[in-house]
Amino acid sequence: MARIIKVLLIAAGAFVALFLLAAILLYLFFDPNDFRDEIANKVREQTGRELTIEGDISLDIFPWLAVEVGKASFGNASGFGDTPMARFDSASFSVRLMPAILRQEVVVGAADIVALRLNLEVDKNGRDNWSDLVPEDSGDDPASGEAGSGGLDVNSVQIIDARISYSDKQTGDIIVVDKANLNIGRLKDDGSAVPLDATLNFDMQPAGMSGTVSLKTSMAFDAASGELKLDDFLIDGSLEGLASIPTSLRLGSDSITVFTKESTVAMDQVDLNVLDMHIIADVQSLSYATDLTATANLAIDTFSPRSIMHLFDVEAPVTADPAALSSLTMNATTALTPSAIELNVLSIKLDDTSFTGSLSIPLTDAGFYQFDLNGDSIDLNRYMEPPVDGGDSGPESAPVEIPTDLIAPLKARGKFKLTKATLGNIVFENVELGVNSSGGKMRIFPVSSDLFGGAYQGDVRIDVAGNVPKLSMNEKIEGVNLARLAKAMFDQDNVTGTVGGSFALAGSGKDMMAIQRDLGGNIALELRDGTYEGTDIWYELRRARALLKREEPPAPVLPAKTAFSTATVSGTVTKGVMNSDDLYAELPFMQLTGGGRIDLAEGTINYNMIARVLERPEFLKDTTPEELDEFTEAVIPLKITGSLDAPKVAPDIEQLLKKKVEDELKDKLKDKLKGLFD
Repeated sequence: MARIIKVLLIAAGAFVALFLLAAILLYLFFDPNDFRDEIANKVREQTGRELTIEGDISLDIFPWLAVEVGKASFGNASGFGDTPMARFDSASFSVRLMPAILRQEVVVGAADIVALRLNLEVDKNGRDNWSDLVPEDSGDDPASGEAGSGGLDVNSVQIIDARISYSDKQTGDIIVVDKANLNIGRLKDDGSAVPLDATLNFDMQPAGMSGTVSLKTSMAFDAASGELKLDDFLIDGSLEGLASIPTSLRLGSDSITVFTKESTVAMDQVDLNVLDMHIIADVQSLSYATDLTATANLAIDTFSPRSIMHLFDVEAPVTADPAALSSLTMNATTALTPSAIELNVLSIKLDDTSFTGSLSIPLTDAGFYQFDLNGDSIDLNRYMEPPVDGGDSGPESAPVEIPTDLIAPLKARGKFKLTKATLGNIVFENVELGVNSSGGKMRIFPVSSDLFGGAYQGDVRIDVAGNVPKLSMNEKIEGVNLARLAKAMFDQDNVTGTVGGSFALAGSGKDMMAIQRDLGGNIALELRDGTYEGTDIWYELRRARALLKREEPPAPVLPAKTAFSTATVSGTVTKGVMNSDDLYAELPFMQLTGGGRIDLAEGTINYNMIARVLERPEFLKDTTPEELDEFTEAVIPLKITGSLDAPKVAPDIEQLLKKKVEDELKDKLKDKLKGLFD
């Protein structure tokens, strides 16, 4: 046994001695630079491209097989010009020789490359300049092999000052990664961890985004399972072009595992800070097998929408409540698909209003924003423009413009539901609102709500596809409490009853005032079982009679008011003015009929009416028989004039005087004719 061991040791010693002698002779008499042309020819045969080695080639043999190459370039694919596809100032690679010979184990000392310049291109036909270099997939499992085969062991990898450019002439995209530096510690394929850090600058056009990014992580790759694990993953940097001013980016996760065989990724909780927002994502699944898809639970901490608008150089609206649009929080179950970001089980709190439901954000030009949101209570007055001096929003205030720039590109479908919405002093309850917008045409339908004890329904259309915006409305109200409506709209508390009606109107203009002046269509209204306080029509009639007869006017009954059982009116609207001849009202003691006009833009009314007093109203106990006889026999003219929020109702004295004169002339004429025939 001892003899055998002695023989083996002598043989091993002889082998080492011979190897050392061969290495010395090779080092002394072999110059790798003599083989430049042969190396270039071999590359040309294999790839069809030119390899140009300008710098020196150095070779070390023992204990490392180390190769260092000076400046070199690798030609581009045919049809992509003369610019090299790749070049570098220097590159070095060393392999420990004895493990490679004895155990077929690749132990790399260092792999370094300095000033790498890599140009990746796609032409207008979709052909790229790198696919011809990628060998066809043999179908073999990269982790398979004989049990005795060695593994990969790289002491370090370093890339210094690299520049990688990507140009796609089909899409127009240009991406440049510059001043890139990469350092990787000892890398093995047995799953052991290795530190990795990198820094780079990037520029993306025509997106107009650029920035500086750094990456730190601990990387481990298991060749047998195909798992790449990144622990303590952190990306930090500054971005330009995402907003109007540079913004910071910080993305971190305790662990990210890439399953390369399945093309899937598993992540611990992801923490993202960007655009003054803190976003936490609990990723459930992520796949990149074909298109990138993912699902996650998403939470966005409270942030200020006003601050986001500022970052995008968008002027935040001036609102009646300066605190409006200052707080937004969101939680959702999120799904990323090739065409959209789907937000389900969505919870949003905007200021004091909470919404739940779903939202879909399109990722393609053909996609639509889609939503189904339910809210509790919102005060829209907070988000309106503040009132002008003294709270007066009269004709001197600027007209409300149609938001053409917002509606024209908007592609959206969905519906809102609100328990309560306040606009001005009007309170809408159980609001349902549908939206369908595309091609510059928006339809808000259906629209419905409970309104002051009654109901409202509407169909609103806005068309900004042409040069001048168009607005059309088809609306109905039914059983609305008139007292509450008048108080809310006009701050008047002098009417009671219920109101119903329909409005079918359309107009064109760049602002609401212009549209009001252009309105055309139809209006119909009906009032029931109410009173109008401030005017006592019966008293005004008696006072007018006393004036004509030069008698003492009767004492008024206070408070002055007029009761009505029903009142109806309808009319045709042309250029913002409604003309009508079918006004009809029933009071406990008379009937009113007439017609006139209402200027909707100016908010004024001018109506002429005829009053017919019913025979012997029983409740008029303080009226003299003479008065009743005259009123029941007469047709009495009345006028409604003034503003819509405070109309004035009174007898038409001019017509009464004219009628009195005509009656007196008729009586005199009758007397003269009678005397003539007698």
